[in-house]
Amino acid sequence: MIDLYAWPTPNGQKVSIMLEECGLAYNVIAVDINKGEQFAPEFLKISPNNRIPAIVDPDGPDGGPVALFESGAILIYLAEKTGRFLPTKGNARYAVMQWLMFQMAGLGPMCGQAHHFRQAMGGVEVPYAIERYTREVGRLYGVMDGRLGEAPYLAGDYSIADIANYGWVCTYPWSGVEIDGLDHLKRWLDAMGERPAVQRGRAVPNPADLVRDADTVVDSARKILV
Repeated sequence: MIDLYAWPTPNGQKVSIMLEECGLAYNVIAVDINKGEQFAPEFLKISPNNRIPAIVDPDGPDGGPVALFESGAILIYLAEKTGRFLPTKGNARYAVMQWLMFQMAGLGPMCGQAHHFRQAMGGVEVPYAIERYTREVGRLYGVMDGRLGEAPYLAGDYSIADIANYGWVCTYPWSGVEIDGLDHLKRWLDAMGERPAVQRGRAVPNPADLVRDADTVVDSARKILV
């Protein structure tokens, strides 16, 4: 059973959605980023960049446990482990990869900055930053809308690219961007939200239901050190 270290964020829910889509058994272990639990030494052995999500799979590709951090890398790993949502070769594979990287390098960071500054984190409003990142999120949504006018999903067929991008679009109010007029993006957003695995994955992690036993983190870290 895979251990998923997460908190209710768009990045954390990417992996829970993927696990649900693939039908893989997993435990959810809370890493409360509001309390700084991502800096705990035991967690840093699993995720040295002190970020969620991370996983520990006791059945790794070399026959032993493997720990992975970075949500994009985890999505690729789970896709290759199960043979789902990522073509194995050719143009179809690279179509998925480019839209996955679009999220990892562009949409996610820009939305994150828009969320941060619009909430006046640190108690200071920075109008230039708010305007800059809000505008850039709107531009990226427009790029997606254009692509989704050509195909039902970002890479043609449903894939990890859609799973990765979805969390940063369904939270569009946080970025202060309206999606009225982006009809293709709205159609895709509705289609994604109707998928049962997406609904289940978005419900996890729920802080009230998460494992909060620190020994679980220590045990999971120990697995990858022996």
